[in-house]
Amino acid sequence: MLFSKTFIPILKNNPSEAVIKSHQLMLRVGMIKQSSAGIYSWLPLGFKVMKKIEQIVREEQNKIGAQEILMPTIQSSEIWKESGRYEDYGEEMLRIQDRQNREMLYGPTNEELITDIFRSSIKSYKSLPQLLYHIQWKFRDELRPRFGIMRCREFYMKDAYSFDLNDDDAKFSYNKFFLSYLRTFKRLDLSAIPMAADTGPIGGNLSHEFVILAETGESKIYTDKRIFEVSSENTKLDKKSLSNLREKYEKFYAVTDEKFDKKKFEENVPKEFRLNTKGIEVGHIFYFGDKYSKPMSASVDFQGKKEFVKMGSYGVGVSRLVGAIIEAKYDDKNEVMKWPISIAPYECSIIPLINKNDNSNLDKAHNIYNYLKGKNIDTIVDDTDENFSSKIKKFNLIGIPFQIMIGKKSEGDLFEFVEVGKEAKNLSIEDIAKIIINKKK
Repeated sequence: MLFSKTFIPILKNNPSEAVIKSHQLMLRVGMIKQSSAGIYSWLPLGFKVMKKIEQIVREEQNKIGAQEILMPTIQSSEIWKESGRYEDYGEEMLRIQDRQNREMLYGPTNEELITDIFRSSIKSYKSLPQLLYHIQWKFRDELRPRFGIMRCREFYMKDAYSFDLNDDDAKFSYNKFFLSYLRTFKRLDLSAIPMAADTGPIGGNLSHEFVILAETGESKIYTDKRIFEVSSENTKLDKKSLSNLREKYEKFYAVTDEKFDKKKFEENVPKEFRLNTKGIEVGHIFYFGDKYSKPMSASVDFQGKKEFVKMGSYGVGVSRLVGAIIEAKYDDKNEVMKWPISIAPYECSIIPLINKNDNSNLDKAHNIYNYLKGKNIDTIVDDTDENFSSKIKKFNLIGIPFQIMIGKKSEGDLFEFVEVGKEAKNLSIEDIAKIIINKKK
């Protein structure tokens, strides 16, 4: 890809309307463009990052046996009236009417719709458990949308739903998602801590938020610092292993502000390990038993009688994760974005020093590009006439982890190679490719 042919509308300065660094960066490097209050168009750079995050989320859902479906954004009000949530949900729900005056809504979540799908399709307990997920746009009519995509009205989300015969099996499903989320956030190079949380309008009595530490976060969190030492490595997908994993985390006090109890915090956490700070929610899981299955008659036949299935729901804000990762990784002082290579918009940039009467460096850049492309390394060539330092600054801002400079310091078959944040080296293109490929593993 040639930079001159990309649609990356970069601004010279941070937009005045942006307050937090994720909003500033996403507008400045042309990842998004505001369409209306709290609603954004995703431009090629931002869309590419979001789709890479989506794929990691999808892969980790598939690993625990969840099956992907796709539900519509527009839902009938009738199923929400069945569950009893239509009037209770509040003004965040966008209610609309079609031309036949039927009451419809733009889905803020999908508990009702997935329950309706389940009850019409599954009749026997022998078909349980069922773990279903989809990745789709949601809409919540925020009163005060702010902070760019971090607090917007339309957002891209993975939501999953589990259906089980009894509480014990349902908690096994809950723990599968608990592990899946830990693995997902680790692949995104985030330290996300599971914290006991309020269930809110979704309901139920068991819930965990997955929170990353960030000064710009809206959630207040109270935790024991030792929780950061807990590891989910080598955890197997069996009941005992998953239960043990949750117990390891729940041994340490970790709650969001809705669950905070000052007395318990001080009793359970030694002073030197207390942490009271802010964080960003990047995932939320709920177990709510038969809250939806009972009023909506979602049951299975078990030993000659009907049993209402036990359900849970599991959300990850895919679009929100783009902003959360920027908040965690962007060095605003030096204007360097450090994307994990797994989701970087490009893995490598080639920056040739271009002379008006000499195309040799640009020809070398094209040859290197074709070689890296053959190695499945996502690469961009800067063929613009900007000066060297401006190009480097631009790619640091965009957040491309590896850079190849073709200029005065290049000698023969050796090229100046930089991993952002480290010293430059003169290496052959073969050695450069090996480094990038190993980093991707």
